Amino acid sequence: MLAAITSAWALFVGLGMLMLGNGLQNSLLGIRAGQEAFSTEATGLIMAGYYVGLLAGAFVTPKVVGNVGHVRTFAALASTASTAALVHAVFVDPWAWGAMRMVTGFCYAGLYVVAESWLNDRATNETRGTLLSVYMVVVLGGLAASQFLLTLADTNSFVLFVLASVLVSMALVPISVSVVPTPDFTAPEPLGLRSLYRTSPLGMVGAMGTGMANAALFSMSAVYAGTIGLTVPQIAVLVSVNIVGGMAFQWPIGRLSDKLDRRRVLTVVTFAAALAAVAASVAARGETLALYAMMFLLGGTSFPMYSLCIAHTNDYLTPKQMVSASGTLMMVGGAGAIFGPIAVSLLMREMGSDGFFVCIGAVHASIGLFALYRMVRRAPLPLALVTPE
Repeated sequence: MLAAITSAWALFVGLGMLMLGNGLQNSLLGIRAGQEAFSTEATGLIMAGYYVGLLAGAFVTPKVVGNVGHVRTFAALASTASTAALVHAVFVDPWAWGAMRMVTGFCYAGLYVVAESWLNDRATNETRGTLLSVYMVVVLGGLAASQFLLTLADTNSFVLFVLASVLVSMALVPISVSVVPTPDFTAPEPLGLRSLYRTSPLGMVGAMGTGMANAALFSMSAVYAGTIGLTVPQIAVLVSVNIVGGMAFQWPIGRLSDKLDRRRVLTVVTFAAALAAVAASVAARGETLALYAMMFLLGGTSFPMYSLCIAHTNDYLTPKQMVSASGTLMMVGGAGAIFGPIAVSLLMREMGSDGFFVCIGAVHASIGLFALYRMVRRAPLPLALVTPE
């Protein structure tokens, strides 16, 4: 396990830099949209644009990786994402921001596909959950740390957009100078929606639901915090404790999923996320500290669901299928994620701030019910099995 982690050090460092830039940009847009008097619905649509791009990027990237390899694909997409961050500072307009969010989503979809297929190439069924948990710890660690960058400059200025661009550009350095061998980039074996669903129904449905819930949580937390009257420093704390919760629970949940039936772990975790959402809604009526605590638990149970879903799916795949499967899962997750911010914004309009937690809790409860159904329909996969079912 240690050898697999150290062999991917450049990828992990690059991802950490990317997440610093992406997390800063995401929360900055949520705060700045309120300062520019964009409506909640317009902000939800802007944030959803990221996931429209994510969907398109997941479709295109596997073909690009098959032609030019992991490193060149990573470099091209990171450079484009860096440029998109700067455009937000130049054109402060909902339409321009929506377009740039789509570009950013396209780039990050490709970056995630590269990273996940790279890691799955190095993993076995006995180590996949743990290795992907390290990946998610790096991702969430960057996102959590990025929230405190909001205090370095006035959110009304262009400085923070420039900082986000610089961080994304710097992610290219470790990947470019690394001498660690990258995965073979011969043309991946195609694995479309129908084939992937036959291989892992729960992985596919879980990815869609998790995409919706986590997109709502990630994209609209700052907007939600603004509606209940939190200050910018308090918003930074709220978003970061949510992400830190995901970091804290990633490793133990990943390790547990390598030891037990991954579906059982997934089921317990997603139902726990639904309960945490209910608890957070109640806590929001009291002290801010209680809300922070519940958001920590919600992040700790919601964010690990993504790595559980992709680990469960890849348990049934061959190495040549993993790049294509990563792209397909990203498309499925992106499709769900498009509706997350929109659904939250609509529910918040009808129900007030409680709509934020109602949406997230309902999605996680639905995933849990489907997981129970799948456990009745199919026996667990032995950990030693490395070929598709």
